[in-house]
Amino acid sequence: MRFMMIVKANAASEAGVMPATDMLEEMGKFNQTMIDAGVLITADGLQASSKGARVNFQANGSRTVTDGPFAETKELIAGFWIIKTDSLAEAVEWAKKSPNPAGEGVETHIEIRQIFEAEDFA
Repeated sequence: MRFMMIVKANAASEAGVMPATDMLEEMGKFNQTMIDAGVLITADGLQASSKGARVNFQANGSRTVTDGPFAETKELIAGFWIIKTDSLAEAVEWAKKSPNPAGEGVETHIEIRQIFEAEDFA
């Protein structure tokens, strides 16, 4: 099963503030641990929403584009991992081993969502 572990944005990530060097090193070690265990598929951080856009689909079929930044930081994603594990429980265990993506002493969470596979539609 594949899972996306989603790191939520915060005021610092939306301001384009890069994590401290020690945090980047800690995340690099965590990523390497997942690579060594054969569970990491990919991992990336996302730039601030000010460098993005949203395409909005209207009920009448039209589309509009809204340029970032977006107001609701708590709804934004700052980064993600895609991992392959045997269960949600195993994915949760990996997320619990992660360094705090917002930095120690800052409250945050990692959301874990299972990715649909082709056989889910068979």
